Amino acid sequence: MKKIITYIKESYNELVYKVSWPTRTELSNSAVVVMFASLIIAAVIFVVDLGFESVMRFFYEKIF
Repeated sequence: MKKIITYIKESYNELVYKVSWPTRTELSNSAVVVMFASLIIAAVIFVVDLGFESVMRFFYEKIF
């Protein structure tokens, strides 16, 4: 039990004194970058999906 308490104390000290937490401005800038990157990736996947759908329709119309 003593090891667990020591682990919790060391973890707390590391989180409070050694970790550099981002400022509110850095955090909001990072969130905006992630949102735009997610939107760009979603748009690329959407375009690829539309292209694949049209190719598959072309082949299905030729087969059936």
